[in-house]
Amino acid sequence: MHFSIPETEVRSGENGSTYVAYNIHVNGVLHCRVRYSQLLGLHEQIKKEYGGNVVPSFPPKKIFTLTLAEVEQRRELLEKYMQAVRQDPLLGASELFNSFLRRAQQETQQIPTTEVALDISLSNGQKVTVDILSSDQTEDVLDVVASKLDLPEDLVAYFSLFLVREGEDGGLTFVRKLQEFELPYVSISSLHNSDYHILLRKSYWDMVYDGDVMDNRVGLNLLYAQTVSDIERGWVLVNKDQHRQLNSLQEKGSKKEFIHLGQTLKYYGYIKFEPCATDFPEKGCQVIVGAGNNELNFHVKLPNEQMKEGSFKVTRMRCWRVTSSQVPTANGSNNPCASTKSDVKLELAFEYLMSKDRLRWVTITSQQAIMMSICLQSMVDELMVKKSGGSIKKMSRKRHNGSARHPDSQQSVKSPPLLDSPDQGREQIIKLSTKLNSVSLRGIGASSDIGGGGDFHGNFAFEGIGDDDL
Repeated sequence: MHFSIPETEVRSGENGSTYVAYNIHVNGVLHCRVRYSQLLGLHEQIKKEYGGNVVPSFPPKKIFTLTLAEVEQRRELLEKYMQAVRQDPLLGASELFNSFLRRAQQETQQIPTTEVALDISLSNGQKVTVDILSSDQTEDVLDVVASKLDLPEDLVAYFSLFLVREGEDGGLTFVRKLQEFELPYVSISSLHNSDYHILLRKSYWDMVYDGDVMDNRVGLNLLYAQTVSDIERGWVLVNKDQHRQLNSLQEKGSKKEFIHLGQTLKYYGYIKFEPCATDFPEKGCQVIVGAGNNELNFHVKLPNEQMKEGSFKVTRMRCWRVTSSQVPTANGSNNPCASTKSDVKLELAFEYLMSKDRLRWVTITSQQAIMMSICLQSMVDELMVKKSGGSIKKMSRKRHNGSARHPDSQQSVKSPPLLDSPDQGREQIIKLSTKLNSVSLRGIGASSDIGGGGDFHGNFAFEGIGDDDL
């Protein structure tokens, strides 16, 4: 997850006094506003629970009112603190930390705890309405949805809830996967936009796990609906003959056979992103990115209008990062204190092993950069779980015993060479500060080959290979 505190606000208190609020953004979106005293209270609780030697350093109290420069310095230190806590395997997964974020989200949006009805979309366009509390966390809502659908408990971990945006053409844009520190009802309500929905979708990548899901009637129906939907929106590459076979199986109601045929098709199980920009193989290229099969797939339009296709395997990404920059837009006013709006620019950059001893940074500029990086991290998580002998079913048992989050995970097949020609068949608030933020994914091994601030973390699944293996 990508935590940042890109801005602070001066807000009015109940007695007419003012205070500084620190806006905590998660995955590039405002999650909550908190005061310094609230974060200090969290820090003291964590230190008491886990010991002072585990907890990262926290910015000290100040006796006198802070200057603007001191507020900015505290903001930077609090941002580093939140990132350090979240990236710590023990602290970041703790109920203490996650419950703090849930409470803060609810308080920020001023949504009281009450019984509510929440619509959950399925891949076939149908909706399931569940009765929950507005304060129910993501896993609780997922359990209620599973129960409403009659999905067995041991299959719940194979699915996740995603925040998606529906376009005018009916297409879906994946915004993010809802996390354990979120309240889904509060998250969707705070958007005040009917284009956003919560979608139930499988949360693994390796098609081997399809067999577990298809053994159950409800799981089969969910996976079939998703496969049909992905094919209809053009995410899966289908030629005319395959299309006839799929239509025939659909008419017969042969759902398993339909999925088995789908598994043989190119880009089965991928998530496709909106057109964006990349600097590979050269600056100024337009690209459509897909995530699946332990890789990022590129369909690149070069400046000379030529189309190329290639894939970047996650096991050859040494490290990656996401950066967000907030650039105020012109408001036609010369008053620096006037209200301004900001455009957010998001970039995903990864360091890739192009050949033996040759690494190169590749950058994608996209508003879905964070979702792309979440996909990469979930692929790495699944690879590491499998490497250690684990499985989704084992993680599911841990989850229901209250001890762990479930993994996300696609079976490795040989990628097309990098950029070959593709197939042709288919209150009063005063903003005090904004800044460039760099937030890193978990991993090992620092990189020093690229300029600019921010921490760089490596990839647990990175595999050094020679030219003969490329």
